[in-house]
Amino acid sequence: MSTESPPPLGLDIDTLAQIAWLGFFVLYMFYGQRLQIKIMLREIEGSLFRLKLMRDQGRAIAISAIKDLGNPAQDLADRVDRMLEHLTFLPVDLDPAGIIKKIEHTVDVRDFRFKDEVRLMLPEADETQVNNVTNMLEAPLVLNQIYKIVRHLYLTGKKTSSFYIILQLQMILPQVMKEAQAFARALRAFTLGQPIGDGVGALVAARLMHGKEEREIAMDTVVSEVPIEGRMAFVLKAKGPGGNVGKPGEAVRRILEEREGKIAGIILIDAAQRLEGEKPGEVMEATGVAIGGTGVEKYKVEEVATRYKVPFNAILIKESIGDVISTMRKEISDSVEDAMGRIRRIIRESTKEGDYVVIAGIGNTIGIAQ
Repeated sequence: MSTESPPPLGLDIDTLAQIAWLGFFVLYMFYGQRLQIKIMLREIEGSLFRLKLMRDQGRAIAISAIKDLGNPAQDLADRVDRMLEHLTFLPVDLDPAGIIKKIEHTVDVRDFRFKDEVRLMLPEADETQVNNVTNMLEAPLVLNQIYKIVRHLYLTGKKTSSFYIILQLQMILPQVMKEAQAFARALRAFTLGQPIGDGVGALVAARLMHGKEEREIAMDTVVSEVPIEGRMAFVLKAKGPGGNVGKPGEAVRRILEEREGKIAGIILIDAAQRLEGEKPGEVMEATGVAIGGTGVEKYKVEEVATRYKVPFNAILIKESIGDVISTMRKEISDSVEDAMGRIRRIIRESTKEGDYVVIAGIGNTIGIAQ
């Protein structure tokens, strides 16, 4: 009588793989989200560290630049820190009647406050230096606000272990970091008083009004009368070369009221958001009032143009967020000739000889004189 040997007790590779996969699946169900949270928090920590570094470097550059311009008081660091922590609350809009004037007043008070602080730090500075330093301090102020908001969301997500808070923060961080890096690069342009991409509209206006007599028509805003294509153009821009955006809406309103019924058209030149895939400095045309910011100046142009039935056109130069607030790139400065050519064509095609037109160069005029 023969006996057979019993089958081996070991498991084959396929069975082991299935057991391992099942074990991993069970572990992932219970601990996968915690692992994801730890990985995302580690990535956010790296970005938060870089934001803090940019904020601190911006503050140090601002303090150093102010020291180089004069003999500031001993409490310079404290003054700068107070400005970097400054907040501005816009008026309540539950009752929208008169909201534009309230916003304008609030923004004006904030601007006057900042300039007064700079004058206290630099009592010997001229108006151009005051404007440039005020602009320069905007960059570390924004960097400080970005850092504090990201830190708040990071600590809240970490404290509550909220997957969705951390996930949303991780999703928006690439765009946040891109904007923060743009403001960090902008410090050099503001410190040296160099033209920035946002000033391309002012540069077009400066080219048109070069050599002509100008007068101040609104706060920090100048205008010149320039003959173009047989028409008389009122060309306006913010007063340079200090960092100013002026009040183009108020200037346009005053011109239209001075020449009641005699303005045949309004042309505004400004920087516009460049979409991915578009070339920097690309010029396009638009219908409407191309003025950014709080909307106060945009409202003024729309209101007065509607009252007098004056058509408005816009010339836009494409730029990324980094281009707008950093030293003007060659591609953007080269677009000025194209923009001027389009202005002349629009004037020829939409107005008659002897007409009056308004041309407004919108943007920060730092480093751009009249």
